[in-house]
Amino acid sequence: MPRTTLARGGVLLAAAALLTLPVPAQAHVSPEPAVRQPLAPLVGLSARRVELADQVAAAKWFTGKPVDDPARERKLLADVARRSPALGLDPARTTAVFRDQIEANKLVQRALHARWRAHPAERPRRAPDLGAEVRPALDRITTGLLDELRRTWAVRTDGGCAGRLRAAVAHERGPDALHRTGTERALRSVCES
Repeated sequence: MPRTTLARGGVLLAAAALLTLPVPAQAHVSPEPAVRQPLAPLVGLSARRVELADQVAAAKWFTGKPVDDPARERKLLADVARRSPALGLDPARTTAVFRDQIEANKLVQRALHARWRAHPAERPRRAPDLGAEVRPALDRITTGLLDELRRTWAVRTDGGCAGRLRAAVAHERGPDALHRTGTERALRSVCES
């Protein structure tokens, strides 16, 4: 079996295992001021993008389209690389961040498809319209993420980025373990230090 198939299978098993875990009660954490959480808006946008994976997964479920969409992925990555210099961002770094966003989204989609195959009663009841409903929201998030990458450049390139990112992620409460894992996956390349 090819290594990529094994790796993909491992991701699916891990994601499927997350779906069966009970969702623990969140400990109350008092929010820190925005000044101390400069990465919070970036984390929030990434979390919203991961949550939209549910609608993308549902649309693909009904159409039978695969989770992977290399043409759309290439288009998004080319777009953010093209827009980066005008924002003072390195196109290669920006592309890395958005590649992580895409992989996080696909992780959630694959896990949901696996769940729906195993539990037919949980399948979506309707197919969202990707063109009219989902893609415009994803486009707005893309613009927001680019703006946040520009705004947080100094924070993302200093030695304290990883700690600030962990703190911001801890304050972002996703709906469940799968989406929290997806959000963490989406942010792997945010820190440049």
